[in-house]
Amino acid sequence: MRSVRARAALGATVVVAVALIGAGLAVLLVLRANLTDQAGLQAEVAAREVAGQLALDVPVHQLDLPDAEEHPVQVIDEDGRLVAVSKDLVAITGTGTDRVKPQVSALPTSAGTDDDGGGDRHGGEDRGDDDANVGIPARGEVSTDDPDFTNGAATVDGDRADYRFASVSATTGAGVTLTVHAGAPLATEQRAVGSVRRAMLIGLPVMLLIVAAVTWLMTRRALRPVEGIRAEMSAITASEDLSRRVPEPGSRDEIARLARTTNETLTALEASVDRQRRFVADASHELRSPIASLRTQLEVGAAHPELLDVPGAVTDTVRLQALAADLLLLARLDAGERPGSTRLDIGALVHEEVSQRTGDRIPVAVSVPPSDPLEVTGSRSQLARIIGNLLDNAERHAESSVAVSVRTERGGVVVAVGDDGPGVPEPERERIFERFVRLDDARSRDEGGAGLGLAIARDVARRHQGTLTVTRSPEGGARFELRLPARPDPGN
Repeated sequence: MRSVRARAALGATVVVAVALIGAGLAVLLVLRANLTDQAGLQAEVAAREVAGQLALDVPVHQLDLPDAEEHPVQVIDEDGRLVAVSKDLVAITGTGTDRVKPQVSALPTSAGTDDDGGGDRHGGEDRGDDDANVGIPARGEVSTDDPDFTNGAATVDGDRADYRFASVSATTGAGVTLTVHAGAPLATEQRAVGSVRRAMLIGLPVMLLIVAAVTWLMTRRALRPVEGIRAEMSAITASEDLSRRVPEPGSRDEIARLARTTNETLTALEASVDRQRRFVADASHELRSPIASLRTQLEVGAAHPELLDVPGAVTDTVRLQALAADLLLLARLDAGERPGSTRLDIGALVHEEVSQRTGDRIPVAVSVPPSDPLEVTGSRSQLARIIGNLLDNAERHAESSVAVSVRTERGGVVVAVGDDGPGVPEPERERIFERFVRLDDARSRDEGGAGLGLAIARDVARRHQGTLTVTRSPEGGARFELRLPARPDPGN
């Protein structure tokens, strides 16, 4: 039962079995009820024929009774005495009396009754209470009420069979009320029900086997692509070759969507692994230069103390420290570090970052509207890192001016940093945000940096639900715009 195919086949078989058993029982019950009703109708017709003869004052010994094997008949008077019975009837049950020999040989007729003309011919004496005559037919009539039906058995010439009996009342011309019990055989109903039952008992297991086999085969066919996906994923895991892809079936069902999603996941995973590998390689390359330079200076200083370049060693150490800090921040960002939810005034943060900068070769012009605080939500240190990286980039490329401004725009806050340098060519405006990318390859590493500042700035912006783009500034240089969602006013 650990197989999906086995569970599906078992589940389908159980459901079909329950449905077929329920439907079969319903069919049997309906068939039995219909055939029993037909037998009851036949019994009622036979009983009313005999009752009609009695209403016409036919003497009991002259009654034309039907064949006992087809319709066994008993005629009983008001006192429960047997008046007439079918010929060859040996035993009977289900009619209220099991007697098969008449106890009354003759009944009074209308010609032998006293009738002084004062009585009611059809009703006998006037009782004065209509309720007393309810269900009792008038003289010379057969009851029109629905007959009573019972099931029983009768033995005719030694053959016992089951019957459906109908009871009909009739009143003779002499005012004697008689009850006629006539039966109809239930053999047809029993044979039909037995045949249907046997057919169901034979057909049900066969049908269930067919359902189980078809479900097994269909499930196996439907899950065959899943096995292909599993096998390919196992091979990818064993080979560590993320360039491979699982087979995609041509259907448009859930399995095809699963295969496409799996391939998309593999593509994203391959890109992530490749990016991580490039990151490690680039980081190793970037770290190697300042470490080698620092080691060289220290070795020279150890051999010739008078030649030790202390400022150069300090510069390399600072650069190495900054690069290590950048790499650490990128690692935290890749690990999914959340930016936090601190309420910040972005204008005040810009003023603070600019005021703390020392040694800039070009003064930074700040433009922040003196209106209400421009508040955002996020990490103070990370947002300050974006502003610092953008200012460092502007200082590195500007000719004579660097400007930073803050404004509101379409429900958000925009921080713009511009310079009058050479700008960024339009085809390169997305590439500069990649890690370890420097467009000025001719520039020395000391001046050009490691190519991580803009990559860090964009990653931090995205984690704050914002964007970072670059356009051309009015002065002709580059203009970087950081867009952040404004913090909602709690009063609204």
